[in-house]
Amino acid sequence: MAEVPVESADLMEWLKTTDAKLTFVGKPIPGINAPEGLVSRAALDTTVVYCNTSYSTGACGGVCTVYVGGGGPLCFYAPGTNCIYASKDINFCTGSTCEAGCEQFSACEKHLGRGFCDTPGTNSIFVGETD
Repeated sequence: MAEVPVESADLMEWLKTTDAKLTFVGKPIPGINAPEGLVSRAALDTTVVYCNTSYSTGACGGVCTVYVGGGGPLCFYAPGTNCIYASKDINFCTGSTCEAGCEQFSACEKHLGRGFCDTPGTNSIFVGETD
Protein backbone atom coordinates (compact mmCIF):
# COMPACT_ATOMS: atom_id res chain seq x y z
CA MET A 1 0.00 0.00 0.00
CA ALA A 2 1.32 3.44 -0.94
CA GLU A 3 2.05 5.97 1.76
CA VAL A 4 -0.46 8.79 2.11
CA PRO A 5 1.27 12.13 1.45
CA VAL A 6 1.44 14.60 4.31
CA GLU A 7 0.68 18.30 4.20
CA SER A 8 3.77 19.61 2.47
CA ALA A 9 5.66 22.62 1.23
CA ASP A 10 5.31 21.00 -2.19
CA LEU A 11 1.51 21.35 -2.11
CA MET A 12 1.79 24.93 -0.83
CA GLU A 13 4.14 25.74 -3.71
CA TRP A 14 1.67 24.18 -6.15
CA LEU A 15 -1.19 26.27 -4.69
CA LYS A 16 0.89 29.45 -5.01
CA THR A 17 2.10 28.81 -8.58
CA THR A 18 -0.57 26.78 -10.38
CA ASP A 19 -2.51 28.27 -13.25
CA ALA A 20 -5.50 26.10 -12.27
CA LYS A 21 -8.72 27.90 -11.38
CA LEU A 22 -9.01 27.31 -7.61
CA THR A 23 -12.15 27.38 -5.45
CA PHE A 24 -11.57 27.23 -1.68
CA VAL A 25 -13.98 25.45 0.69
CA GLY A 26 -13.65 25.16 4.45
CA LYS A 27 -10.91 26.63 6.60
CA PRO A 28 -8.45 29.22 5.24
CA ILE A 29 -4.88 28.27 4.32
CA PRO A 30 -2.33 30.76 5.74
CA GLY A 31 -0.30 32.33 2.94
CA ILE A 32 -2.69 31.07 0.26
CA ASN A 33 -6.19 32.45 0.87
CA ALA A 34 -5.53 33.98 4.30
CA PRO A 35 -2.80 36.18 5.81
CA GLU A 36 0.60 34.47 6.13
CA GLY A 37 0.68 34.89 9.93
CA LEU A 38 -2.67 33.20 10.59
CA VAL A 39 -2.17 30.12 12.79
CA SER A 40 -3.27 26.89 11.14
CA ARG A 41 -4.43 23.68 12.82
CA ALA A 42 -3.26 21.63 9.86
CA ALA A 43 -2.38 18.60 11.98
CA LEU A 44 -6.05 18.20 12.87
CA ASP A 45 -7.41 18.93 9.42
CA THR A 46 -7.64 17.08 6.15
CA THR A 47 -6.71 18.92 2.96
CA VAL A 48 -8.20 17.64 -0.29
CA VAL A 49 -7.57 19.14 -3.73
CA TYR A 50 -9.60 17.70 -6.58
CA CYS A 51 -9.33 18.80 -10.21
CA ASN A 52 -10.94 18.05 -13.54
CA THR A 53 -7.76 17.67 -15.63
CA SER A 54 -4.95 15.14 -15.41
CA TYR A 55 -2.28 16.14 -17.93
CA SER A 56 -0.05 13.70 -19.83
CA THR A 57 2.92 15.52 -18.24
CA GLY A 58 1.90 14.10 -14.84
CA ALA A 59 0.43 17.38 -13.62
CA CYS A 60 -3.02 17.92 -12.15
CA GLY A 61 -4.97 21.11 -12.83
CA GLY A 62 -7.74 22.74 -14.82
CA VAL A 63 -10.60 23.64 -12.49
CA CYS A 64 -9.87 22.59 -8.90
CA THR A 65 -11.56 22.69 -5.50
CA VAL A 66 -9.42 22.98 -2.36
CA TYR A 67 -11.07 21.72 0.84
CA VAL A 68 -9.56 22.13 4.30
CA GLY A 69 -11.48 20.90 7.32
CA GLY A 70 -11.71 18.52 10.20
CA GLY A 71 -14.34 16.27 11.56
CA GLY A 72 -16.57 14.52 9.16
CA PRO A 73 -17.63 12.30 7.72
CA LEU A 74 -18.31 14.29 4.55
CA CYS A 75 -19.25 13.24 1.03
CA PHE A 76 -18.41 15.69 -1.75
CA TYR A 77 -20.31 15.39 -5.00
CA ALA A 78 -17.41 15.90 -7.41
CA PRO A 79 -18.38 14.85 -10.95
CA GLY A 80 -15.66 15.05 -13.55
CA THR A 81 -12.82 14.72 -11.05
CA ASN A 82 -9.71 13.25 -12.70
CA CYS A 83 -6.99 13.81 -10.09
CA ILE A 84 -6.83 14.25 -6.32
CA TYR A 85 -4.39 15.25 -3.57
CA ALA A 86 -5.19 14.41 0.06
CA SER A 87 -3.20 15.02 3.23
CA LYS A 88 -4.89 12.04 4.94
CA ASP A 89 -6.48 8.91 3.55
CA ILE A 90 -9.82 9.48 1.80
CA ASN A 91 -12.02 7.47 -0.54
CA PHE A 92 -12.76 8.49 -4.12
CA CYS A 93 -15.78 6.88 -5.74
CA THR A 94 -17.33 6.38 -9.16
CA GLY A 95 -20.81 6.64 -7.64
CA SER A 96 -22.25 10.07 -6.88
CA THR A 97 -23.01 9.43 -3.18
CA CYS A 98 -19.74 7.92 -1.86
CA GLU A 99 -21.31 4.46 -1.79
CA ALA A 100 -20.28 2.77 -5.03
CA GLY A 101 -16.97 1.97 -6.67
CA CYS A 102 -14.80 3.48 -3.94
CA GLU A 103 -11.01 3.23 -3.68
CA GLN A 104 -8.69 4.47 -0.94
CA PHE A 105 -6.32 7.30 -1.77
CA SER A 106 -3.52 5.38 -0.05
CA ALA A 107 -3.93 2.66 -2.70
CA CYS A 108 -3.41 5.06 -5.61
CA GLU A 109 -2.43 3.11 -8.71
CA LYS A 110 -1.05 6.01 -10.77
CA HIS A 111 0.84 8.75 -8.95
CA LEU A 112 1.16 12.18 -10.51
CA GLY A 113 3.51 14.98 -9.49
CA ARG A 114 3.34 16.80 -6.14
CA GLY A 115 1.46 14.01 -4.34
CA PHE A 116 -1.55 13.89 -6.66
CA CYS A 117 -3.21 10.67 -7.79
CA ASP A 118 -4.78 10.05 -11.20
CA THR A 119 -8.45 9.25 -10.48
CA PRO A 120 -10.44 9.22 -13.75
CA GLY A 121 -14.15 8.52 -13.39
CA THR A 122 -14.39 9.97 -9.87
CA ASN A 123 -17.82 11.40 -9.07
CA SER A 124 -17.67 11.71 -5.26
CA ILE A 125 -15.09 11.96 -2.48
CA PHE A 126 -15.49 10.70 1.08
CA VAL A 127 -13.55 12.46 3.86
CA GLY A 128 -13.61 10.69 7.23
CA GLU A 129 -12.70 7.25 8.53
CA THR A 130 -11.81 5.05 5.54
CA ASP A 131 -11.50 1.60 7.13
